[in-house]
Amino acid sequence: MSRADQLFIQNIRDILDHGVSDEGMDVRPRWADGTPAHTKKLFCVVNRYNLQEEFPVITLRRTAFKSAVDELLWIWQKKSNNISQLKSHIWDSWADETGSIGKAYGYQLGVKHVYPEGEFDQVDRVLYDLKHNPQSRRIITNIYVHADLHEMNLYPCAYSVTFNVCNGRLNAILNQRSNDMAVANNWNVAQYAVLVHMLAQVSGLQVGELVHVIADAHVYDRHVPQLERMLEGTPHPAPKFVINKNVTDFYKFTVDDVALVDYEFEPFNEKFEVAI
Repeated sequence: MSRADQLFIQNIRDILDHGVSDEGMDVRPRWADGTPAHTKKLFCVVNRYNLQEEFPVITLRRTAFKSAVDELLWIWQKKSNNISQLKSHIWDSWADETGSIGKAYGYQLGVKHVYPEGEFDQVDRVLYDLKHNPQSRRIITNIYVHADLHEMNLYPCAYSVTFNVCNGRLNAILNQRSNDMAVANNWNVAQYAVLVHMLAQVSGLQVGELVHVIADAHVYDRHVPQLERMLEGTPHPAPKFVINKNVTDFYKFTVDDVALVDYEFEPFNEKFEVAI
């Protein structure tokens, strides 16, 4: 069993058995048929993944690795807020007629700020500090910008990353205000594990830990029976993660420069409806 499976099973079981329900309350999310989408949740779930030991992808069902990486690069490399530059259709429900999701996600990472060392956007500032100031305690990105929330079609869920270097190893804390555990949990974990690998490589560092802090870890009501069936599966060992060692510029990475080798997973093909 992979470490990711172990934590996922533990999280889901804790939520289903001990979570707090918002049934009967006025909630914002709706299902496609207009029905309120209620949840059971836990407050402040913290999961730690040692990237030196294994890549954190679940095997109880297939995580669409290439699509997850494509979205990661759409946000962090292209710094885009337009779904025309994204291969998957995950964001379609939040895009306007031009394909824009507003001043959200990649848009915020691409906004330039002035520092004593020069003008950088948030990604370039991280890359600069990892090479020139790896001892810094200020290597942080934040896309939850209150002044622009009214122009975002979706408030950022995974909104902040803190990077920290210890003994030549790059560690990261991913802060997430809200996580739909069935739909997005391992998707986000896999994405940011890839990001740590990429940033470490181009900065001359090894990978360390990815710590995932979730303020509101929840399971939607319609997902409960599906998750119960999913947890009946038999987990597999974690696959091997490989990355193109020839890439030294973060902006040169493509989806094809990373891969999972020997990724075995359970044949659980049920689709989880996304609450909007």
